[in-house]
Amino acid sequence: MKAILIDDEARARSLLSKMLKEYCPDVEVVDDCGDLPAGVKAIRKLKPDVVFLDIEMPGYSGLELLDFFDEQEISFEIIFVTAYNNYAVKAFKLSAVDYLLKPLEPADLEQAVERLKKRTQRGANSNLALLKENLKEGGLDRIAVPDANSVKFLKLDEILFFKAENTYTDISFVDGSKLTISRTLKNLGDTLSSTPTFYRCHKSYIINMKFLTDYVKSDGGYLVIQGKYNVPVSPDRVQDLLNQAAFVRR
Repeated sequence: MKAILIDDEARARSLLSKMLKEYCPDVEVVDDCGDLPAGVKAIRKLKPDVVFLDIEMPGYSGLELLDFFDEQEISFEIIFVTAYNNYAVKAFKLSAVDYLLKPLEPADLEQAVERLKKRTQRGANSNLALLKENLKEGGLDRIAVPDANSVKFLKLDEILFFKAENTYTDISFVDGSKLTISRTLKNLGDTLSSTPTFYRCHKSYIINMKFLTDYVKSDGGYLVIQGKYNVPVSPDRVQDLLNQAAFVRR
């Protein structure tokens, strides 16, 4: 199988190439590229069977690779390579798209290549078109919440954060208004679990990371939302939150 590596770190490309040569001799690296535009050119020219694709790169996200190709042009598989074990990984799983977590482990690499071989042998669809559609949709657009004798449909882009108040939840909006609903924060968290912009940073808060402006380390650590609301963050969730924030489009 012919492979192309796309990663902005030369050391990472070199390491993956050596690992493939040692542990997956059936895979031949025909090119390695340091950015997405170079990778697109190489794919069009060399017609690889698989692309090992980094996600976080300057200029472009690896997730944008599919935007350069029409559906009928996608004759290659993608194995995403990521340092972030968060919502993006969940999206890959839902779309049945393979991925590797950095730092790479030989056993994980071997298993990913074996899965690739099986898909190729049975002519299975790579599901890249499904992933492209899922990424384009970007999860939920609105959320339904009870309000007295009616149901309100709230636009998620207008919500700053949710705050638990016993069995109720306060919702703070971009325009400064608030709404109290009779749903628990856990229930809302389950509903929003597939929506990457929302993150439960504390037992009492779920924030919209599109409006996250600062993480302040002093005073035990807290987040600043929209430049004016201070929200607590649990110490054990700080690193995961920072990793996930890297994927959020403003």
